[in-house]
Amino acid sequence: MLNFFNYSFMVNALLVGVLIAICCALLGVVLVLKRFSMIGDGLSHVSFGALSVAAVLNISMPLYFALPVVMVAAFFLLRLTENSKINADAAIAVISSSALAIGVFFASINGTNINLQQYMFGSILSITETDIAISIALSVVVILLYILFYNKVFAITFDEGFAYATGIRTKLYNTLISLLTAVTIVIGMRLLGTLLISAMIIFPALTSMRLCKRFFSVVIMSVLVSVVCVVSGLLTSFYCAEVPVSATIVIFNLIIFIVFLLTAQFKRLLAKNKSKK
Repeated sequence: MLNFFNYSFMVNALLVGVLIAICCALLGVVLVLKRFSMIGDGLSHVSFGALSVAAVLNISMPLYFALPVVMVAAFFLLRLTENSKINADAAIAVISSSALAIGVFFASINGTNINLQQYMFGSILSITETDIAISIALSVVVILLYILFYNKVFAITFDEGFAYATGIRTKLYNTLISLLTAVTIVIGMRLLGTLLISAMIIFPALTSMRLCKRFFSVVIMSVLVSVVCVVSGLLTSFYCAEVPVSATIVIFNLIIFIVFLLTAQFKRLLAKNKSKK
């Protein structure tokens, strides 16, 4: 374990990974309950397209380019889904597939040297000191805004119509959630990549909901599960050098989800047996 901290790139990955885990867990609970969980997948594809374009244009700070692009996409996606003529799933599919195609197109342009695997599956070695500073700053903003508007987020998550009737500006807070999700996707791309970052948003929330029933307890459990999976994935990848970090993190999420699911079913069986007696 001590050897782990002798490598600066692993310490950087751990710091960024824990922050990403917290942000994904906080927003994931809201997105899953609002049946909007696939927004993470859609925005991650947009981020891939933006990073590919930034690489072709030789932009030295691709995150600075990708962040506003993904935020605009999140805002546009929210507006599309608010239109009753366009289904949310269809809107996400259109935007994600289009962005992915744009990313692959630019990445295949002759003369460019883009590591597609790094963007799709993430890379510890790609995390720079600048990325760390940006990630810390943006993660702190996401966490603070979530805590600050926790009551409003709770209200629009469970009953948006009632929240609107009580004077809460539901469109404003829906927009805030979408933009915070966009920020989280961009800072998580470096570690987990396009194809797996959405799993970090969905899995911890679904896992915690197997055993926890109250919103606050679901949020706390989701954060704990997310952080444990990231740390476990990083440690496993460190001591088993050929194992990719992003895939390992998702596999740990899957294992914990199955454990929680089986535990929940076991508790239901016990409760049924007690009621029969």
